[in-house]
Amino acid sequence: MNARVTGLQRSNGGVPKLPVTTAEVTAAGLVGDRQHNLKFHGGPDRAVCLLAQEIIDDLAAQGHPIRPGSTGENITIAGLDWSTLVPGVRLTLASSVVLEITSYTAPCRKIAHSFRGGVIACLDQQKNPGRARLYARVQTPGSVRVGDQVTIT
Repeated sequence: MNARVTGLQRSNGGVPKLPVTTAEVTAAGLVGDRQHNLKFHGGPDRAVCLLAQEIIDDLAAQGHPIRPGSTGENITIAGLDWSTLVPGVRLTLASSVVLEITSYTAPCRKIAHSFRGGVIACLDQQKNPGRARLYARVQTPGSVRVGDQVTIT
């Protein structure tokens, strides 16, 4: 299966982030997306938040009310071995947008509504390695749409 973008999400601040079919990606992140708490979110090294579609699907199958964007991710991707994505890995989306993974995203209480019993540890890298959301910096800006191919570069 080819890796592809399955969702693009943004909001005017906070969660949930709402779906769009295409987005301009700049060094500051998706155009039209904002974060409430800039101490922990946003900035050049946290411009974009990523999550695997397979992780969302697995958690939903376990009964968690999670959906794309509900935990604050901007881009949802299917078809990658998420456990191999570590800081320093670069992804190319739509054959032109380049993202570099910078860190794992620590879950916070603001996303508790996406989990049965508010168990945010479902997305904690230390407690569940390979299942965390990822922050990325934008190396090469451009336009991305749902369905675009994703490659590890």
